[in-house]
Amino acid sequence: MLQLDDFQAARQKLSDIIHLTPLEHSHTYSKMTHNDIYLKMENLQRTGAFKIRGATNKILSLTEEERKRGVIAASAGNHAQGVAYAASRLGIPCTIVMPEGAPLTKVEATSSYGAKIVLHGANYDASYQYALQLQQANGMTFVHAFDDEAVIAGQGTISLEILEQLPDADIIVTPIGGGGLAAGVALAAKLVKPNIQVIGVEAEGAANMLTSLKSGRVETLDHVETIADGIQVKRPGDLPFELVRKYVDQVVTVGDEQIMKAMLLLMERSKLIVEGAGAVGLAAMLDSKIHCIGKKIVVLLSGGNVDVNLLSKIIERGLVEAGRYLRLVTIVPDRPGILLTMAKIFAEEKSNVISIHHHRHGERIVLGQAEVEINLETRDRSHIERILRRLSEEGFIYTVH
Repeated sequence: MLQLDDFQAARQKLSDIIHLTPLEHSHTYSKMTHNDIYLKMENLQRTGAFKIRGATNKILSLTEEERKRGVIAASAGNHAQGVAYAASRLGIPCTIVMPEGAPLTKVEATSSYGAKIVLHGANYDASYQYALQLQQANGMTFVHAFDDEAVIAGQGTISLEILEQLPDADIIVTPIGGGGLAAGVALAAKLVKPNIQVIGVEAEGAANMLTSLKSGRVETLDHVETIADGIQVKRPGDLPFELVRKYVDQVVTVGDEQIMKAMLLLMERSKLIVEGAGAVGLAAMLDSKIHCIGKKIVVLLSGGNVDVNLLSKIIERGLVEAGRYLRLVTIVPDRPGILLTMAKIFAEEKSNVISIHHHRHGERIVLGQAEVEINLETRDRSHIERILRRLSEEGFIYTVH
């Protein structure tokens, strides 16, 4: 069992390598949730995520012989960067196996630290199995993303920082993927402050820990799918499972729509880029999955490495969900003045036209008709309803996309 001395020793070893990330109060989220919300910004950590803590602590614990043989890891991205950075700093050969669909930004960032990249498998679990084969064939040391005491000790240093920055915190909300972060955060926090609560948050499409807790044993999901690729794991680690079961007070889940809303809100209100895995804690608070009032709550933003293409899709999707973006298609008579009639409605409702595409040819279009695709910037859902009602009153038949 890890002791407080292990976490303190890890913090000492990491002190000249990692950043002491900010813990900032948010008036916006506090008002929205009726609690005092503080954001622990590990998205501003070196390599863009908390993973550098555990990876570096593990690599620093290796013998000289182990360092010569090199290290290998499997990761969707953040652990990869942490391992690659630490290995590069110490001059240790490093191989990283990543899923074939890993975000390009994470692949490039990992490669920039000097690691050899191997793309294999559709998800983390497939990459993990292949990395084990390479490790056994080449004698390298495997640096597990979450099922390792040294890694867990490194992740738990976050709690030591939090409880120095906010000693009277009531609750820490942490993401859960394989469980290493939640295990380290929970155990370290309760060794320092036994009465603090720790709540873990998973993506609904990858709820391996909650499934395992309900059955009382480690379970492997048949399928996982979520935009939060950093926590898209089929099976929790054995050691994290035991620690989470003992020290995490509650585990909840959030859907991808809630995660995207939280990411968008963090961009708009806080000017923070936070990846899906890092936004699940705030998503749970905003979606009332965590029931409390008037508490001092630290929400851990675990990482900020987002693929730009994914980010643009999330922004658009988030705007749609918030009622701030409307795309509709309508078939209209192909005669002068039709577009003017529609534009007048948009102008009177003070909706900004982003684009209009006008087509006279297509499978659904007959002679004398035209298809019009319109993208509008709107204020909220009631604004959209008014626009659609007025279009209907003018005889337009449309579909919303």
